[in-house]
Amino acid sequence: MRWRVPLTVRLTLLFTLGSGAVLLALGWLVASTIASHFEDLDREEVAGKIEHAAHVIAAMEQPLRREVVAERLSATFAGHSELVMQVRGPQGRLWLASPGVQFPAPLGNATEVLRWNAGGRSFHGLARVLPGAGDGPIELILAVDTAHHDRFMRSFRRTLWRFIAGAMLLMGLLGWVAARRGLAPLRAMREQAAAVTAQSLDRRLPTQAVPAELADLATTLNEMLERLEDAFRRLSDFSSDLAHELRTPISNLMMQTQVALSRPRDADSYRDILESNAEEHERLARMISDMLFLAKAENGLAIVHREPVDLAREVHDLFDFYEALADERTIRLEMQGAGVVQGDRLMLRRALNNLLSNALRHTPAGGHVAVTIVRQEGLLSLTVENTGEMIPAQHLARLFERFYRADPSRQHASGEGTGLGLAITQAILRAHKGDVAVASQPGSTSFSLRFPF
Repeated sequence: MRWRVPLTVRLTLLFTLGSGAVLLALGWLVASTIASHFEDLDREEVAGKIEHAAHVIAAMEQPLRREVVAERLSATFAGHSELVMQVRGPQGRLWLASPGVQFPAPLGNATEVLRWNAGGRSFHGLARVLPGAGDGPIELILAVDTAHHDRFMRSFRRTLWRFIAGAMLLMGLLGWVAARRGLAPLRAMREQAAAVTAQSLDRRLPTQAVPAELADLATTLNEMLERLEDAFRRLSDFSSDLAHELRTPISNLMMQTQVALSRPRDADSYRDILESNAEEHERLARMISDMLFLAKAENGLAIVHREPVDLAREVHDLFDFYEALADERTIRLEMQGAGVVQGDRLMLRRALNNLLSNALRHTPAGGHVAVTIVRQEGLLSLTVENTGEMIPAQHLARLFERFYRADPSRQHASGEGTGLGLAITQAILRAHKGDVAVASQPGSTSFSLRFPF
């Protein structure tokens, strides 16, 4: 299993490496600056000395003699133990050289500092060609031993690297402490989130007690908990409603079967019992089919076959189907408007049938059901309005929930419906990228299907 590096460790390493890189860069800059400063000091010292040597040689009697030049220069720079020199006369003859030092080959006038190592020693120097007399010029090389500078730089670098190493360890410790303290609110949120269970979905993460950077995360998690709480509540309600809905037909089937088996009966009695059981079975099959459709719709599996659907024609066909029932109850059916939408004709007919059957079931005798199709604000709206009692406001928001009934006392009174019709209608409209709405006022109730076009 791949090991996951904790965020505290990552932040600590990042902070330590960043701090170490800055300290190393600063140390390199300081060391380079000091070394450059020492080189400038050596240049100034050697330049001054070589100018002085040039004046001494220029003041000597001509022609220059090796013994005189060597004696004068040795006397001039006596006591300067760190200073070494070499003098070559005409034709490159060696006149004077500091013992134990190997000088570079003649270079002429050197404006840049000469650097060379000899016998485990380092030197910085300058070369100068002086005008001579007779046989030719004189070449002078003057340099200083940088041993004292080298010792200082080695000691300084050791101290500097030790300081940087200690500083990195200290910065790592401080970074770990800072990361731990900085991530403390996140750990607290994790502990609070871990305490949320199916029985405590109402708990929320505090948004005021966390840093601003985590406030949005806490708000998002709280919104997620609200959605989970709502989904869990609806699932619990659905499970309870489902158990309640299934209990009645199953109880009826069991009771009728037990009664039928309690004593011998004739063929007609058994036929009546089987017919009654068949009705209950049909109702169970319809309920299971509706629940399966809703499950598919909620998971995006409701397949919509796109084709032009004439809503007015579909409504007329349904009016023809319900005409006998409407005439029996003296309910007037009306329709106005027309419109065509792209969608699945069978699914849309099912949605319209649910609304019309629901309207006819709740319309009193002598009332009317009106269907209106209009285009407005980029939507095609189909409204089914029926006369009847007003639905209380507290029920409107829940009419599209599964098995919800505004009047529980009418449950199964007519033997029609499973309490899933409006939920199915809403699922069908959502599959068509539309929506359904309900409004109720004294004397009438209307359901509106809205399609985008």
